[in-house]
This record gives sequence, C-alpha cells and structure tokens, in this order.
Amino acid sequence: MALHRQISDRMRSRITAGEWPANYRLKPEPELADELGVSRGTLRRALSTLIDEGLLRQVRGRGTFVTAPTIEPAIAQRLSTLSEDLNGLGIATRTSVRECAPTAAPQQVAALLDLPRESLPLRLVRVRSTDAGPVALIVNYVRTDLAPGIETVDFTTQSLFGTLEGRYGLKIGSARRTFSAEAADDTVSAALDIPKDRPVQYLQQVTYLADGRPIEYSDVWVDSNRLRITSLLSRR
Repeated sequence: MALHRQISDRMRSRITAGEWPANYRLKPEPELADELGVSRGTLRRALSTLIDEGLLRQVRGRGTFVTAPTIEPAIAQRLSTLSEDLNGLGIATRTSVRECAPTAAPQQVAALLDLPRESLPLRLVRVRSTDAGPVALIVNYVRTDLAPGIETVDFTTQSLFGTLEGRYGLKIGSARRTFSAEAADDTVSAALDIPKDRPVQYLQQVTYLADGRPIEYSDVWVDSNRLRITSLLSRR
C-alpha cells in the first residue's frame, strides 16, 4: 500500500476511535510530518484524501481540523468571557466555586487541549449568579503545564482569562465556541435551580493562545429564562 494511504488510514482510525474528536486541531504540517517520519508532500496527499472524504477541513491561517458531525456556521465576534460581558453591562454578578483542583480530563478534552502525557489539567467548576438567581454553570479545564499553581487562585473574585493574562503573561489569541440546546440533567438543574429537563443553552469552547497552543476547554450551561446571549454582528 502506498505510504500516503497508510498515513490516511492511520489518521482515519484515530478519528473513528475518538482519539481525534470533532474540532480537534491537527499539529502544524512540518511537526506532524516529522512525527510520522514522512515528507510534507506525502502528508499532504494523506490529508487531501481525508478532506475529500469530509473527515478533515482546512481553515486558512488556522490549520486543519477534524470535521464536526453537524453544521457549525462561524460567527465572528469579540472574544470575551461571560463575566466580562455582564460587567460591561453594569450587571452585578456573584461567583460560587464548586471545584478547583487538578483532575484527569476526559479523553475528548485531553485531545482538544493537546495535553502532555501525565499532565493533570485544572478542573474549575463555577456557578455565576445575578440578582435574578443562578444564570450559568461553567466547567473549565485549564492546562497546568502552561499555568502552574493556578489551582491556588481565588476564582470567586478573579477571572480565568484575567489570571492567565495577568498572572502568567499568556496572550490569548482566539477561541472556537459552539452553541446548542440541551435538556438540563440532574447536575445542571441543581446548579441552576431549575426543573430537570428544562431546555438550557449549552456552549462548548476551546481557547487558544496567540501562538496557536490550546490553553482552556469549557462547558457552559445557561438558563435562557434569566440570561439571553446576543451577538452584535457586522457585515463584511
């Protein structure tokens, strides 16, 4: 079998096995070619096969990603956190920290964060509230190899992005944020003080540094009865 076909078969197996989950960003071509021990030309032929099959997609200036099983139109907007947006509107918020400790990440999260072996990311669980009550349950995984000792930060008063930028000097460059609707499970209903199975807005986000390294993954559930998310867009 031709070498490029062997490479594409190996990549296809990683995708179907979930080792490379949806929206996983592959390493840059030079690094991936060196890792596989092949030329960049051979690698590109293998990538082209999987792109033609719809398993991979390339985004100019950002890299090659595993294709998501659902349509995800990209909406450009300013990258900000929920607390930054609410503070910008003059809405007072309170933060309750439910968990803040290094913890083994699920396989999908570890892949999306490109976690080094034996590295335990910070698992940070918070509930954000306004005078109307709890509005969002936020679960973050943060790379501790890039932010050592972050578990000692008091996140009842400190923001995550502010800590990464101010305390660790990390420059956040971009993020991929996906929206969907879910029914509240036991954990979400208890955290947001809503009935089980009530529809909530779900956000999944992977945040990247300016140099392209992933730094943070988050799951966010929002009670749309208390908080609605609006995007202000401009036509190019």
